Amino acid sequence: MTDSDQRTVGIVGLGAIGGGVARSWLRAGLKVVGCDLNAQALEDFTKAGGEAAATAADVGRAAEVVFLFVVNADQARGVLFADGGLAAAMPEGGIVVSCVTMAPADASAIADELRAGGLRMIDAPTSGGAANAIAGKTKFMAAGAPEDIARAGFALDAAADTVYRVGDEPGQGASVKVVHQLLTGVHITAAMEAMALGIKMGLDPARLYEVVTGCAGNSWMFENRVPHVLAGDYTPLSAVEIFVKDLGLVLDAGRQERFPLPIAAAAHQQFLAASAAGYGREDDAAVIKVYRDLAGLELPAKKDGKG
Repeated sequence: MTDSDQRTVGIVGLGAIGGGVARSWLRAGLKVVGCDLNAQALEDFTKAGGEAAATAADVGRAAEVVFLFVVNADQARGVLFADGGLAAAMPEGGIVVSCVTMAPADASAIADELRAGGLRMIDAPTSGGAANAIAGKTKFMAAGAPEDIARAGFALDAAADTVYRVGDEPGQGASVKVVHQLLTGVHITAAMEAMALGIKMGLDPARLYEVVTGCAGNSWMFENRVPHVLAGDYTPLSAVEIFVKDLGLVLDAGRQERFPLPIAAAAHQQFLAASAAGYGREDDAAVIKVYRDLAGLELPAKKDGKG
């Protein structure tokens, strides 16, 4: 494939998920232009073969399909609409693929503002975590006009295990992600509560993990997050603060719909407790430290002694 044959995709946000998705594109032979405020993330991206851009506007000038992997709606608006932002630099008819977890109303409003400026938006939150992103197995919950999803399909498919078509209007992807995050937040909290109880009862945590993952009590989050506890390693792949935010979005949706969410509310309180205890920037499995602190548990230690 020559340089002239390469399709180009842009990306703003090269963290755990965005950086992994970018690597999947590079392996698929796409030209990838990206930016990030984190110098180390940008250096890792360029070492993998990506083309670094100084600003989001520079990304927009290089690609007519640009993915956003930033933290929240406020960051997305800043990237898109601040002076010298991405939206003003993109060609008319360009497509912004928002992979940002945000309130459905925010996704709809951002799409409307982009549309008024001659741009299109696909609302496509993700699932699968960092390891699957690097492996090209991200799952996208995509909502947008069918013709827009078809145009961005070369990039979606190159990074995806599955592209779920969840609606034709931005905001519908965000709605699906809200429901999804209710479950993931609750499952993480339940997994850590269960492990803490087992440790309190004197069980071998590694054997407990073996039993649960082989039986009906297992969940994807239990299987994925408990190994962090067993290794005593709380290096953040998805931080506690992410679920403080995301379960907050879940509860906001419940209030707007006048719909009770008592289990999600209880899980949110545990993430808030972990944040208040100083664990907000640790991996979300650090919720178990709330139980450790309350009950005086001894959790598995990291091999270097730093947990």
